[in-house]
Amino acid sequence: MRIPHLMLFLFLLALSPAASASIILVPMDEGQKDHLKSYGIAYWVLTKQVPVDWLLNYRGGSFAFGHAPRLENELIVRGVSYQVISDAQYSGILGEISNPDANMDVMKLEKVPKVAVYTPKSKMPWDDAVTLVLTYAEIPYDKLYDEEIISGELPKYDWLHLHHEDFTGQYGKFYASYQHYPWYQEQQREAEEMAAKLGYRKVSELKLGVVNKIKDFCAGGGFLFAMCSATDTYDIALAAEGVDIVEAMFDGDAADPRAQEKLDYNKTFAFRDFSISRNPMEYEYSNIDMQPQERPVTEANDYFQLFTFSAKWDPIPTMLTQNHAKTIKGFMGQTTAFRKNLVKPEVVVMGESKELGEIRYMHGTYARGTWTFYGGHDPEDYQHLVGEEPTDLSLHPNSPGYRLILNNILFPAAKKKKQKT
Repeated sequence: MRIPHLMLFLFLLALSPAASASIILVPMDEGQKDHLKSYGIAYWVLTKQVPVDWLLNYRGGSFAFGHAPRLENELIVRGVSYQVISDAQYSGILGEISNPDANMDVMKLEKVPKVAVYTPKSKMPWDDAVTLVLTYAEIPYDKLYDEEIISGELPKYDWLHLHHEDFTGQYGKFYASYQHYPWYQEQQREAEEMAAKLGYRKVSELKLGVVNKIKDFCAGGGFLFAMCSATDTYDIALAAEGVDIVEAMFDGDAADPRAQEKLDYNKTFAFRDFSISRNPMEYEYSNIDMQPQERPVTEANDYFQLFTFSAKWDPIPTMLTQNHAKTIKGFMGQTTAFRKNLVKPEVVVMGESKELGEIRYMHGTYARGTWTFYGGHDPEDYQHLVGEEPTDLSLHPNSPGYRLILNNILFPAAKKKKQKT
């Protein structure tokens, strides 16, 4: 009698949900223990030649992929919440998503994006939110700086990040406060030596060369993501091509007194009609960035809202705004927020504070590629100062502000659908 009982047990086991389960669902709503590491899981699964479904607007932008023991083990090791569901259950989810009345869609992730971060070789007295979150999420990246970009290495990559860079050649406009600090003097010395080595007369001319290489990278289909001062200084450098906007303490000769009227806004990605700061002692590049006195908010009430897009008609901005929250805590930086009336009308605004007239998060295209600009320095440090300790992301595993960065990391992995609006 034991054999029939054993056969019956095996038959019932085969019919059980656990036995028929074949899909891993990684929810990205409030039930997720670690949203940031979930992106690292999606990236890691892609490296194992396993495609990932990104379920746009389904439970906060969940991920799903075929079940395998090694994949499940990795989720356990990294502390990421997940469910193992049956094919039938997953078919039901896909049916719910495909309903024409549901603002949801499935984005197929197939390619492993090769990621580069533009960062100096020497240690700067500030951290970088993107490298922090890439490290925390366990997403690999290479470091590039001026020499690698000028020598033509960018086409090897799919995605490039720029953070806290000054592409105008004014060394962050830290002169007034930090000109006597060893790190500032070393930064200037290294930059001048690199410019000379690569055949440029000035650092500002080297940075313009870098900016144009990055522009070519985008034109060829690359994905550019920039934060903080790398956003506005990038466009300022493009607009000022061939115009000296840099004063003598930075490059040895005076700026062109007619520099403002010579700016060419047709060359920029995002901004138009802005006025540059001519004062070398001012910690500001232009009026693109909203000034503190114009922002009647404090850490307690500084927020911006994410836009809601149609997942089926506008998949790209939908993908880039996936989150478990639509209200995001504001955070400051050398460039905190973009003055709305100086943003080009064709730019896709993805996050803004209407009350303050400022844009915090936006996206656009250039030729075959795309760019995304995100204002502020560190989503979990409201006013990060020079020399402060880096943010410990293990204390912020569910950060909505950091999630926006990681949405951009996975963007190049998507099998593109044509945007319909």
